[in-house]
Parts: sequence; C-alpha cells; structure tokens
Amino acid sequence: MGPKDAAQPSPIEVMLQMMSGFWVSRGIYVAAKLGIADHLQDGAKTAAEIAEATNTHADSLFRVLRMLAMVGVFEQKNDDKFVLTPLSETLLTDSPVSLRPGAIAEMGEVHYAAWGNIMHSVKTGEIAFDNHFGMDVWEYFETDPEKAQNFNKYMAKSSESISQAIVESYDFSKVQKIIDVGGGLGGMISAVLRANPNLSGILFDAPSVVEKSKEFLAGAGVAERCETIGGNFFESVPSGGDLYTMRWIIHDWDDEKSVTILKNIRQVLPENGKLLLLEAVVPASGEPHFSKFMDLIMLTMTGGRERTAKEYETLLAKAGLKVTNVIPTNSFMSIVESVPA
Repeated sequence: MGPKDAAQPSPIEVMLQMMSGFWVSRGIYVAAKLGIADHLQDGAKTAAEIAEATNTHADSLFRVLRMLAMVGVFEQKNDDKFVLTPLSETLLTDSPVSLRPGAIAEMGEVHYAAWGNIMHSVKTGEIAFDNHFGMDVWEYFETDPEKAQNFNKYMAKSSESISQAIVESYDFSKVQKIIDVGGGLGGMISAVLRANPNLSGILFDAPSVVEKSKEFLAGAGVAERCETIGGNFFESVPSGGDLYTMRWIIHDWDDEKSVTILKNIRQVLPENGKLLLLEAVVPASGEPHFSKFMDLIMLTMTGGRERTAKEYETLLAKAGLKVTNVIPTNSFMSIVESVPA
C-alpha cells in the first residue's frame, strides 16, 4: 500500500477537475453542433478531413478533439486521427437515444446563456433566462423556430428511454383513453399506445407544437389512435379521458401556475379518473439524485422547480387532487399518481 495521499486526489485536484467540467461541456457542444460523430461513423478521420467537411479551422478543431479524446469522448489514433467511442456514439444523429439535440440546447444555445446568468436567480429569485433575453423561454422559441425544433427533438429523444421505463412501471390495462397534456411531439403517448393496442389517446399542446407532432405520431404508427388538439393548458384542457398524463410539465412552473393547470385537469377529470405526473421526484434525504441538477435548470430557465413527494402532495391538494401512489421507475423519473379528492 502506498501513502494515502498518493492513492487519492487532493481537494485542489478534485476541485480543478470539477471546474474543468465547463471546458469539457463546451467541447461536447462543439462536437454536437458540428456533427463530428456523424463524420466519424464510417471510420477514422484526421482533424483536417473533419475540418474540411465542417468548414472549420483544422488546427483549432484538432485541439478541441484532442481534449475530448483525453476524457474518452473520442479516441485519438496515430497522433492525428480520431474515431468514435461509446461516449461519442451518443452524439450520432440517428442514434435511437441521441443526446446530440440536448448537447446543443444545454451546452451551447438556449440553456447556456441562462446558466451564464445564474447569479441573477440566486440574488433575486427571478428567472435567469427571462432576465437575459427579455422574454420567457416559450416566447423565445416562437421567435427562433430552429432552436425550438432542436429543443423539441431533444425532448422527444430524451423521452424514449424514460417513456419505456414508465410503460414498464405502470398498468395501463384498465385505461380506455389517455390524454397527454403538454405532450410535445408525442414521444410519451406514442410509447404508451404502442404497448397498449386497445388504448386510444389525445395529444394536447400548443397549436404550433401539435402541428409538428402529427408527423411524429404517424412515424410511430399510432396516428390512427391518437387525436391531436391545440390549446393552452392555463385556460382549459380537453375532456373525455379517464387517464391524464403530464411528463416534465409541472416542474416548469411555480406553485401558482401549476395549481392553475392542475385545476383545469381536475375540472374535466371523471370521479373514477386518474392523473399521472411523470417527474423527477427529489428524495427527502440528502442522497445523490439527478433531480437536484434538474432543479437548477428550472431555477435558471423557467422559474419552476423539482419537488419532493410531500411537496407534490401539498401542490395537488390545492387543486382538489389526492396522491395515491409515488411509483419509482428504472430511470430517475417517478410516477406521481393522483385521483379526485
């Protein structure tokens, strides 16, 4: 056994490694934005070859790729060539669980500017994004369709593995009609409908989102069983479902706005109906959990928050709903089930 200080990094080394995470994340953004992984899909290439294909500066690109290779995102071969690794394969555009849209949104575009302004949130409690851009994120997406499209792809891609975990963790056999409120392009409701052929559904979201969802639902093979309705869940939600679902919606909003949405669902929820909130429920203890990272995204981006099971009970009670179960899944997400109180 060697000396203890030789086996374990010092606090300074650990802190420097944490600080370097910012540099790595920016490098990942560059790789994702330029589609570097796609260019390496057919085999090893030099930085000069990739630079020519991506219209970038060869030496500068080499330096970024060399740094990313050091942390395993790529592998450096024969000094000047790079190949894919399991990490960079997650940045392939056509990967079923591609993180490329997320890396672009989180580390280079929409989220990046808000994180740069996080001190404003800490000092004032206000939303860093709104303060930086002079509008909320949903208004911003209306002004920049390209970034909105990338964000929607991010949500659809990120929902695939999570949706599967939800399908495996909840019994939908007694449900007749599911209404997914704020369902985006339809990733979640598609997974549920595919796994439950006798179930029909409604995808409800903003009109601009719903219009884009039709192609996604058709591609998923569920368009014939899934109606699409555009609207505003702060005003009303469609009636007719015996199960209502919301995935990653309530965490976007503060308590007051959340209660407004929940009351609109309670108004149309039949007495034997159920509401499922699919959220990253924060553990009441101090244990590590991804929800604690996501909570800061909500702080900087939307003014919402991740909540504990107890906080969800309190929130839902204000809307006339009672929590009946909090069901863990094989992901960091949980299912908060509630019924009319």
